[in-house]
Amino acid sequence: MAFGARSGHEGPEEGREQIAASSEAVTDEVPGEVMDDGEKHSHGGRRAKSRQPKQQRSFWKELPLLVIIALALALVIKTFLVQAFSIPSQSMQDTLQVGDRVLVDKLTPWFGAEPQRGEVVVFHDPGGWLEGEPTPQQNVLQKGLSFIGLMPSAEEKDLIKRVIAVGGDTVSCKKGGKVMVNGHALNEKNYIYPGNTPCDDMPFGPIKIPKGRIWVMGDHRQDSSDSRYHQNLPGNGTVSTNEVVGRAFSVAWPVNRWDFLGVPSTFDQQGLAAAATSGAPAAAGLAGAVPLVLWRRRRRTRSRTAG
Repeated sequence: MAFGARSGHEGPEEGREQIAASSEAVTDEVPGEVMDDGEKHSHGGRRAKSRQPKQQRSFWKELPLLVIIALALALVIKTFLVQAFSIPSQSMQDTLQVGDRVLVDKLTPWFGAEPQRGEVVVFHDPGGWLEGEPTPQQNVLQKGLSFIGLMPSAEEKDLIKRVIAVGGDTVSCKKGGKVMVNGHALNEKNYIYPGNTPCDDMPFGPIKIPKGRIWVMGDHRQDSSDSRYHQNLPGNGTVSTNEVVGRAFSVAWPVNRWDFLGVPSTFDQQGLAAAATSGAPAAAGLAGAVPLVLWRRRRRTRSRTAG
């Protein structure tokens, strides 16, 4: 019978199909076997899917994110670390010229460090110093650049001067004489504008500087409206350290004027800071003695316990 013969004995073609099917079944059960076409089976008998390489994002799609990150970093740096300021006047010549851009360290004041004698500092108007000065107008782009610190802000009225005396100091200057700090004369020839005198245009003092305040003067003495000219205002010409934005430490622009704004050597003379730091040695001694006493007490306690 045709039906019975076919069920008992398969033909050649049907036999080959069964053998091929059996081979595939066995092969699928062997994990990790490489097939003739080079494709490798995964564990569990399923063929591994070929990995397609991930397409990289277009640069133009990533650009907005990069801009946002850059602006955020610039804002953080401007607010907490370093900010550039433009010099608008001649009051700090020859140290600083009109149009110079200086970098100001804003981080140090966050740690409670107060300005030191000889440093060039940027500070907010204490009140009345810039009265009558015109406020420059800025467009939207300029305001945006000011916000992230790439341009000076028109709303913030700041000044830049050199710290001459700090809280606890006594400062004075007579006509024809030198600036005196705690009885010591300053040698200012290295930074005062050529041809200027220390204070012939406006002698002052002696003035005792209150704690938490500073006395500032411009290097171009005959063209600087500084502490000497504001003694009639609250603070008697001194500036609160809370108004200090930070220390100007470098001239960043133009490139041919790159320079570090250090502290003149005259402010390092011995005895200059005697009035302001007379308690420092005692405080240092006390700070060193406390750990020593505690250590000795601990040793005695251990000895008694061991005995």
